[in-house]
Amino acid sequence: MKPLIIIESPSNLGLKESAQGKEPGVSKLPQHLKKHGLYDKLNPAQIIHLAAPPYSSQLDEASGVLNAYKIVEYAKAQAQELKRVLATDSFPVVIGGDCSILIGNALALKELGNYGLMYLDGHTDFVLPSMSQTGGAAGMDLAIVTGHGHPKLTNIHQLEPYFEEENVWCIGNRYWDPEYVGLIQSSQIEYVPLSHLREMGIDTLLSLFFMHIEAKKWDGFWIHLDVDVLDHKVMPAVDSPQPGGMSYEELRELLIPLMAHPKVAGIQLTILDPTLDSYGIYAQRLIDNLVKILSPIFREVKDHDEIMRF
Repeated sequence: MKPLIIIESPSNLGLKESAQGKEPGVSKLPQHLKKHGLYDKLNPAQIIHLAAPPYSSQLDEASGVLNAYKIVEYAKAQAQELKRVLATDSFPVVIGGDCSILIGNALALKELGNYGLMYLDGHTDFVLPSMSQTGGAAGMDLAIVTGHGHPKLTNIHQLEPYFEEENVWCIGNRYWDPEYVGLIQSSQIEYVPLSHLREMGIDTLLSLFFMHIEAKKWDGFWIHLDVDVLDHKVMPAVDSPQPGGMSYEELRELLIPLMAHPKVAGIQLTILDPTLDSYGIYAQRLIDNLVKILSPIFREVKDHDEIMRF
């Protein structure tokens, strides 16, 4: 059975300054979750800390993306670390940071084979630099990993795209600007905004997704979880809050079966800002749900232990 390994990827390079001269607080997420008990409850076989480059808010003129050079260098380091972990047949739980950490993880998976992506986010993040109001890669990461944007970011090691559009499922968006959603609707990405997910039902979506895995003969699939997919009432500690969103019950209903699938390769968690959660109230509720979500892995380990005793 696969041991669980936590990879701390505390990069905040994909976000603009939260205030004049103040860097985004998402880089503190791994330590915030550790402080409030996640690591004790998951009991990982190993904790890997991958230090991110120091924050800056420098716009790269060629790409139109903040901190592009640093993001690329960090992505390369991430890719090497994730490949090493996956080579040990372990289950990685990658804790960000902002959503730009997807670039390095996507690069690793492209180097390893044909992988799919389940992208759970309150936004599509399928935006070109010319459409971005901030220049932050955290709002463009899904576009970047599917080959849209400047080659400096999209074509590291000449591997563009890291995910084929038809191998991506983007679930949970609730930001409805016509230009914003128009781009992803014109792509081959399986785009299911939150309203459509509720109409079709989570069980139906999972059935379709599992059939897609088999039809496309994926080597595995990666899960991206931006906590702003959750309802603002239960998770307000994010950089781009907006009303509505999934309940924790809906999130568990979606993620627990995905965790139980034999081809799940790992999961990344992003965007909770500890500076907006001083007492850990929102972190604690997230932790309680993450433990439930990862329960299929714990059950496998328990079953294996029971078999070994006999």
